[in-house]
Amino acid sequence: MDALTFLRADHEGVLGMFEVLDGAPSGEGAMDSGLGTMVTNLIIAESQHEAIEEQLFWPFVRKALDNGDELADQAIAQEQEGKKLLQRLEDGGPGEADYHKALAAFIKAGRKHIAFEQDQVWPLLHSAVGHAELEQLGQKLALAKKIAPTRPHPNTPPSSMVQQTIGSAAGIVDHARDVVTGRAGENPPDPQGR
Repeated sequence: MDALTFLRADHEGVLGMFEVLDGAPSGEGAMDSGLGTMVTNLIIAESQHEAIEEQLFWPFVRKALDNGDELADQAIAQEQEGKKLLQRLEDGGPGEADYHKALAAFIKAGRKHIAFEQDQVWPLLHSAVGHAELEQLGQKLALAKKIAPTRPHPNTPPSSMVQQTIGSAAGIVDHARDVVTGRAGENPPDPQGR
């Protein structure tokens, strides 16, 4: 699967979660609604997605496009803000005012970020890079996602080298924590079967 198809599938999964979470209860019923599990799924999906983009996709964009540095910098800044919101969700819980504010802000920012990638970056990349290169990148993204962090880690620098070293170690720790806490068993597998 080529990189853009791979990332599009991730985006579609997240956009589907956004649709469900847009109408999520915020009062007393929030704790009983399953909101916590859905938000945990969102945190996992987005944490993995952003980690592999920082590790592989954005460095690829930097090399492939004349304005790649500018595009990658803008996207990574958006992702860093998103990680801060995800951390607020990770630290909070349904029914708490800040949790619901962070969720609403993340949904809005997430939609904007996905539109930026798909509408501005991807067309340029598709025109500049051959299919074989995108296929190869897609394979790398799929492999990296299997061990990517499942938590936001907003204080980890968003560089490729850091993601390949510290990010990989964080991913191992996150996966172990997920097993120990039961978090892994409460959440559905990746919809792409990876």
